[in-house]
Amino acid sequence: MSKQAGLPSACCAPMVREPLGEDAAAELSRMFKALSDPIRLRLLSLIASFAGGEACVCDLTGPFDVSQPTISHHLKVLREAGLVDSERRGTWVYYWVLPGALARLSALLEIPAGTEAAAGS
Repeated sequence: MSKQAGLPSACCAPMVREPLGEDAAAELSRMFKALSDPIRLRLLSLIASFAGGEACVCDLTGPFDVSQPTISHHLKVLREAGLVDSERRGTWVYYWVLPGALARLSALLEIPAGTEAAAGS
């Protein structure tokens, strides 16, 4: 599977412009729920920080004080939430962050220009 496959389309207007529909809220809540765990949030950050934007699972266990099966579980949750994708290459599985998913989360939380000053008041 290529890195571009499975990218969710950028969809969402910021919440401050229009309310979310039921389907969009359900999909985005799965992403936020996956990121609510500190290990998964760190895994996503670690994967994204690797040169070339992808990381071998063999490089993802060292920074954590949990077992390899626990890391595999967290990676599965991130994959099922649509935040990362993976590909088996020989013995190892490689993971990368799906930029479209991050763009959707970011767009949802974006503050429209001109409202930043009012929000700080």
